[in-house]
Amino acid sequence: MEESEDSDEYYSKINNSEIPDDIKEKLLAENAKLAKMPFGTPEATVIRNYIETCLELPWGKKSKDSMNIVKAKKVLDKDHDGIEKVKERILEFIAVKQLRPDLKGQILCFVGPPGVGKTSIAKSIATATGKEFARISLGGIRDEAEIRGHRRTYIGAMPGRIINALKLAGTSNPVILFDELDKLTKDAHGDPTSAMLEVLDVEQNNAFRDNFIEIPVDLSECLFIATANTTETIPAPLLDRLEVINMDSYSDKEKLAIAKNHLIPKQLKLHGLKSSQCKITDAAVKELITSYTRENGVRNLEREIASVCRKSARRIVEGAAKINVTVPMLCEMLGPKKFLPDSIYDSDEVGIVNGLAWTYLGGDMLRIECSSMKGTGKLELTGHLGDVMKESALAAMSYIRKNCEALGVEEDFFTKRDIHIHVPEGAIPKDGPSAGITIATAMLSELTGRTVRRDVCMTGEITLTGRVLPIGGLKEKSMAAYKCGAKRVIIPSENAADITKFDSEVKEAIEFIPVKHISEVFDIALNK
Repeated sequence: MEESEDSDEYYSKINNSEIPDDIKEKLLAENAKLAKMPFGTPEATVIRNYIETCLELPWGKKSKDSMNIVKAKKVLDKDHDGIEKVKERILEFIAVKQLRPDLKGQILCFVGPPGVGKTSIAKSIATATGKEFARISLGGIRDEAEIRGHRRTYIGAMPGRIINALKLAGTSNPVILFDELDKLTKDAHGDPTSAMLEVLDVEQNNAFRDNFIEIPVDLSECLFIATANTTETIPAPLLDRLEVINMDSYSDKEKLAIAKNHLIPKQLKLHGLKSSQCKITDAAVKELITSYTRENGVRNLEREIASVCRKSARRIVEGAAKINVTVPMLCEMLGPKKFLPDSIYDSDEVGIVNGLAWTYLGGDMLRIECSSMKGTGKLELTGHLGDVMKESALAAMSYIRKNCEALGVEEDFFTKRDIHIHVPEGAIPKDGPSAGITIATAMLSELTGRTVRRDVCMTGEITLTGRVLPIGGLKEKSMAAYKCGAKRVIIPSENAADITKFDSEVKEAIEFIPVKHISEVFDIALNK
């Protein structure tokens, strides 16, 4: 009796819905099958679940997109400081959508280190465009059925995450965020990245088939956004379907603006404080950024601000009328500095060169030291170096041997002297193609006795013939050079265009010198 009542209810719901006619026929056929089933059979539960899921999908329901570029710019500027390149791309999308409303196939992928606002910018895009927002976390998913759904051949079958996201959004044109796309894994149950190929392909996703629904669902109206920390673990066919937008780490100036405009007001509100009760000075925020956090994003900065707010709240409860957090008070609240800024040495020295490195925490000054002693020509490398840096040292050694006469080095130095190259902080693994010119300069300085200018930093890779090759992460490296007090930074000539992206304070304080050959580096960095 109960099955008959359910089937009657479903019959009226199906007929009164805005589902396309061909899909109505399929659902009515399933409903007829349900009516004939004996009460309480397991298959009836699966059919009931199937019909309800299909009825809940937003067939033809669309949110009215707000493609007002002025309003969108205000929303993005209000929610986020910095990340101009990302905002510009979103405003371009809105402008094109305004001119061509039926435009499809916008699949963006924000790639950057943790804490730079990849997920929050996706929410802002939904707000700016007036679309509904649905987030799908892909971290650790290893079963293809999570994406494509389970087949209705067993009890407990469910639709996949894509169909669930559409149900939650309630419209057929939401912003769907695939969070942590690079964290997808695979096992014996299939490869979820292969299932994503259809979802993120504009030529195919207008008829996406979920294993549970078994009806073509149009995803072409959805705005898909993916986030990832790196593209290295994303398979090439999937990466080919994405428009990758790199989100660099924030500069200290951007972090200060984010802290003042977003983090501090948010944390004051969370801790029940008014801006009149607790004020954190700009100097204290700068101290938080440089001495208590070292990161690409602002997550740890927010934690430290929260810690200051908690301690301020306690003092106010204990009787203080108003708290004005200055640098001395900050040190009193949070204890000794966690990070001491690296700085250039007081005098020019032989065999010590200021290199620059990119780390997951941002840019860092990487000093390289070289020493030589009587021996038989051995080359010793210490400091937990990877294969790339070891090869850079060998290339630098070969270049100096080949050009020893022009460089003023003894012709047979490699048979009479042992050379030891050391990169301090030995416990930290170091690798990457950006230390070649630094190693070569340190080696030549040691062999000729010429001192290295202490106010010069450098980054670039070297070839056997002395050419200087381009490198990555120059924005972060330039910030490291600025913080340590360097006046000049030697960079590969092919990276000269990157300078336009740097902060004005960095460009004003540092002279960037593009070079094509290692001989130019020696002329700039070594004293006569």
